[in-house]
Amino acid sequence: MVSKTFKRRIDENRFLIDISKKFNDSGKEFWMVGGAVRDFLLEEDTNDFDFTTNATTEEMLEILSDNGYRTTEVGRDFGTIAVHIEDQTLHITTYRKDEYVKNSRKPEVAKVNELHEDLERRDFTINAIAYDVVKDSIEDPFKGIKDLSSGQLRSPRDPSVAFSEDPLRMLRVCRFISKYEFSIDNEMFKAIEDESERLAIVSMERVRDELSKMLLGRKPSLGLRVFVESGLSNYVIPEINELKIEKDPDHQHKDIYEHTLVVTDTVSPELPLRLAALFHDIAKPRTKGVDGDKVHFRHHEIVGGRMTKKIMEKLRYDKALIKKVVRLVELHLRPHTFKMGWTDSAVRRYIVDAADEIQELNELVRADVTTKNRNKKKEIYGYLDHLQERIVEVAEKEEINKMRPPISGDDVMRELGIDPGPLVGRIMEGLYEQRINEGLVSVEKALDLARKIKEEESE
Repeated sequence: MVSKTFKRRIDENRFLIDISKKFNDSGKEFWMVGGAVRDFLLEEDTNDFDFTTNATTEEMLEILSDNGYRTTEVGRDFGTIAVHIEDQTLHITTYRKDEYVKNSRKPEVAKVNELHEDLERRDFTINAIAYDVVKDSIEDPFKGIKDLSSGQLRSPRDPSVAFSEDPLRMLRVCRFISKYEFSIDNEMFKAIEDESERLAIVSMERVRDELSKMLLGRKPSLGLRVFVESGLSNYVIPEINELKIEKDPDHQHKDIYEHTLVVTDTVSPELPLRLAALFHDIAKPRTKGVDGDKVHFRHHEIVGGRMTKKIMEKLRYDKALIKKVVRLVELHLRPHTFKMGWTDSAVRRYIVDAADEIQELNELVRADVTTKNRNKKKEIYGYLDHLQERIVEVAEKEEINKMRPPISGDDVMRELGIDPGPLVGRIMEGLYEQRINEGLVSVEKALDLARKIKEEESE
């Protein structure tokens, strides 16, 4: 028996009961498995429904066709059929076990007759729980429910074997730790350490996807600790390991690694912000210097932007996201210079440079304040609040989102009698600089600057 909340979620998805009855009426076992069972037991919502059955692929297709279901054979070799019901897609798989060839993540599939054998191939015990929707019965041969209750992540089999067969499971460990705040025992941690080099056979795209999911978890620092301290990061983002700089007793500075974990936990669970938090101090180890009794990391935000771009390109992130995250990393120190006194042109420059990321940048900057000195924190938040007020003030006064010169490139070509080309581009750059530095200017003043640039180019 399951909880009333679990049952209510089944009742809310009536199609789960209907399709289960169709298979039972045909004399076949039909079990809901994987993420849906796990999440319903945790009283969380899900739209990810997987089933397993002792029916063969041909028998599945016959049952589904006879009852008017629309299907797609997404993995016939794996015995998997996708069923489309309204706006939902269910996946049904024949009982099977997977056998892996060395240096390949593609298993050779063999049909098995028992549910227990099918559940044993799954990555974690919390995903190896089966539920019969019609009979309201649970099969839990590997004590996954107990692990859910205790917050423990275990493998149904020897974890070293499971990770060697499919190394991506090691990153899934980190992801689940981050998502559910679970823990792992020494046996699993040691298995990850021993098998970490196997991650090299996994495509960067798959690695990227798991890293992103880990960062979007409830507490990414927990997953990141296992990711770094087990050695997995060596095969994905080795630069993170450098953050664990050994403290110099003569030149004290905050622990960059621990600080990075705190900032990553603090920002909102949005991928650009979490990535920027992870990378915002990535260049500190490479820019570390000492002046007298003080440690400094000059230009670490600029070097960090370049490093971030390189790392994200290696991980095959899309160009738009890379540009966004790099901008956040490069600008995360800029607001701290506000305490020195910013003119309106400096505020305009900040708004233009931050562009659409200005709110995310302000959040990252606040999260970056991890000092335990209350007075210092209050002082920093004070000038950041003042900066925000100035941004609103300038934006309202000047429609900052429409920060364009009063004349266009077409106007420049017509008034100055020049053809399209690099000169027009250089004139427009000058006009944008004028707009930022001087605020709203007249058409005539803009044309004066355009003529001046043209004359200088002609000399």
